[in-house]
Amino acid sequence: MLILLLILVPFIGGLASFLFGEKMAYAWSVFTSLLTLAIAGTAYYFYSQATHTTDLSFDCPWIESIGATFSLSMSDSLSVLMIGLTGLLFPCVFISMQNKQPERKHVFYGLMLLAQAGLMGVFLAKDALLFYLFWEVALIPVYFLSSMYGGPNRIPVTFKFFVYTFVGSLVMLVALLIIYNHTPVHSFSWDAFVSAGKSLPEADQSWLFWMLFIAFAIKMPVFPFHTWQPDAYEQSATPVTVVLSAIMVKMGLFAVVRWLLPIIPLGSIHWMNVVLLLCIIGVVYASCMAMVQTNIKRLIAYSSIAHIGLMCAAIFSYSNNLLGVQGAYIQMFNHGINIMGLWILVSIVENRLGTQDLREMGGIAKIAPRFTIALVLISLANIALPLTNGFVGEFMMLNGLFNSISTYRMVFTIVAGLGVILSAVYTLGMIQKVAYGELNEKTASMKDLTMNEWIILLVIMGIILFLGFYPNALMLLVDTP
Repeated sequence: MLILLLILVPFIGGLASFLFGEKMAYAWSVFTSLLTLAIAGTAYYFYSQATHTTDLSFDCPWIESIGATFSLSMSDSLSVLMIGLTGLLFPCVFISMQNKQPERKHVFYGLMLLAQAGLMGVFLAKDALLFYLFWEVALIPVYFLSSMYGGPNRIPVTFKFFVYTFVGSLVMLVALLIIYNHTPVHSFSWDAFVSAGKSLPEADQSWLFWMLFIAFAIKMPVFPFHTWQPDAYEQSATPVTVVLSAIMVKMGLFAVVRWLLPIIPLGSIHWMNVVLLLCIIGVVYASCMAMVQTNIKRLIAYSSIAHIGLMCAAIFSYSNNLLGVQGAYIQMFNHGINIMGLWILVSIVENRLGTQDLREMGGIAKIAPRFTIALVLISLANIALPLTNGFVGEFMMLNGLFNSISTYRMVFTIVAGLGVILSAVYTLGMIQKVAYGELNEKTASMKDLTMNEWIILLVIMGIILFLGFYPNALMLLVDTP
């Protein structure tokens, strides 16, 4: 029942938030998110005590007539990492928002908790139909959050986001139904899908691959399916952007590892070079786009596309030493921590100064030293500076790409390395424009971090430094399929 609580607690908490009204909504949501984090920590404890030989699982009949079961499992390190990240992110975001509350708080926090419940379900589902259900449950609250809270152009941007994800979801559902009809006993279980998928001839796997990959690539997003993302990140309320950027993009990567590669193995290998090419193009393209941005939210949005592109490339590298996949696992967690810290800092700047324009910032280091310390450290972690948490995962991913079975592995690795250099260029440029230079009329009013903001950022910086100095904490956890 423990992993069932990971879904039930935020789900019930989200529904209850709608009933509590304005006064109780914030405190209730913080409590619910902290309780979920405690349950996630307890689940990890039992997972580690089982020495990976016993899964934490929950199974009960669901729709027996079509072979669908309510099957949940924390069965591998990727599930553990994503559950841990999801459990940690929401209380950090909520606590950081204490000084700047949204309108209709009970609606905002209720939808956020419902999104958390859906995300937990995605990372735990071992039944294909249940996975699809939670995939949609995670997205629907975000549609409402994006359309109700954010910038002046949020409605058309949310509609574009909806169209992209709806098309991807529809294509994925059709692919799942096709595979379901090839299972011997008409079952949606993960084992039945793996067996059915592997039994398909390579020609069938080749086109089924694209039906699933496009759905997952839209969510990551991977070039050229990325065009919804910068607009959505810019127009969404920053706490919603944190969820989109730190966790929801990981749904696509997670789905590739859990549902695409094991079920469509021949199709995945057949199209490996094409996927690697798209990913590497995305790394360089997004990095170049980030370099010319004047809007800080769009800069970080393009930065996220570049990072996700490298993770996806590492997963598809099929490296002989498995370092690429292991590095991607580690980086999925670390990127979530780093990008959460960056978005919290962006939210603070936006709330204090009332602008997202980098040209209107500058000189903040002179009057907000704590903010500047957090900005510099978290930004350097995001570009994988040695002794920060981002370094080991990025090194492993590039190593895996170099050892890929792809004929073009040298070219892919060199170009991916160029993306790493470009990320340092635009990130250091961002630090310069935000924190250094001369104060202006707008930035002169900037106040330093409040206590709750400082505490959350200290937690994030502590994780960055701990995992930077002791990466074994994650490496000993990581296994591969």
